[in-house]
Amino acid sequence: MMIGGRHFRSVWLEGGTVRVIDQTALPWKLAILDLANADAAAHAIRTMQIRGAPLIGAVAAFGLALAMRQDPAALQEAAATLRATRPTAVNLAWALDRMVARLAGLPLAGRADAAMAEATAIADEDAAMCAAIGAQGLPLLAGIAAAKGRVNVLTHCNAGWLATVDHGTALSPIYRAHDAGIDIHVWVDETRPRNQGAGLTAFELGAHGVPHTVIADNAGGHLMQHGQVDICITGADRVARSGDVANKIGTYLKALAARDNGLPFWVALPQSTLDLEIEDGVAGIEIEDRGDAEVTHMTGPDDTGALHRIRVVAPGSQAANPGFDVTPARLVTGLITERGRCEASETGLRGLYPERFAPQR
Repeated sequence: MMIGGRHFRSVWLEGGTVRVIDQTALPWKLAILDLANADAAAHAIRTMQIRGAPLIGAVAAFGLALAMRQDPAALQEAAATLRATRPTAVNLAWALDRMVARLAGLPLAGRADAAMAEATAIADEDAAMCAAIGAQGLPLLAGIAAAKGRVNVLTHCNAGWLATVDHGTALSPIYRAHDAGIDIHVWVDETRPRNQGAGLTAFELGAHGVPHTVIADNAGGHLMQHGQVDICITGADRVARSGDVANKIGTYLKALAARDNGLPFWVALPQSTLDLEIEDGVAGIEIEDRGDAEVTHMTGPDDTGALHRIRVVAPGSQAANPGFDVTPARLVTGLITERGRCEASETGLRGLYPERFAPQR
């Protein structure tokens, strides 16, 4: 993605140094972090300096590679440290499992170079898959634009290049459509309590020149009722075998509103987000509890640009903060993947990823 005329990925290797964009500093400033070791990578994931399911997996892979530079015998210990950072995004475990499988059988002397090569491959593959998601989702937007002249998309949270290595998932088709000259406008949910939509998605779309409007989280249903939304597209942190989708808290409510208004609700994801071991997403996907401070307090600049953290909830009141919810497959129109589009079901996923399923008996 371009920022100020320079192309960035969300994580990259520069002269042997693993670098990431500190997303907790956005949109107020562009800050770049150098990750020195696995502990630094784990801290960046845990504190959401980097976030987004595909990016979490890529940074965890680089974190394990950094650990192999320091102590190639500490493979399992370093993997366990990184694995414990966040529970909901399956890409984290997927990337670490792939790294461990690649490295476990190697002599200690060969692990560091092999680990960095494998982490780089994971990052490059993620960027390529997200670019392909854009191509697979573009016809949905082009079809609406052809019929109506303009397409209004509603998205929730941030599923753009900041949530991946590059291009994004839900935003990838939007960027493709904009670049193809399609008249497109995006309704950006603020996505309380961390405001990833208002801060990150709006930042991305603005940097790319995509027309957009930030709305309060509860405004989406109203816009749908009044014909101002044509399609909803979100990303995902974990998709179950059944097609149930875990995504940022509030996604389920948008899917319900879309169903009530007869609007398509699509979910974009790379195959690293699939968890085929879970059949019932509502019962089986672990939902991260982010703690009450994100709900009770907000941070932002005053008119001078100085950042302040203020309390917005009445003193003495408790807060609950589940980070994700699960949208049942019955409310999902379909899945947009790097291999194509399919219905949100085991049958649909089998059609695109037959090798990921054990042979049926």
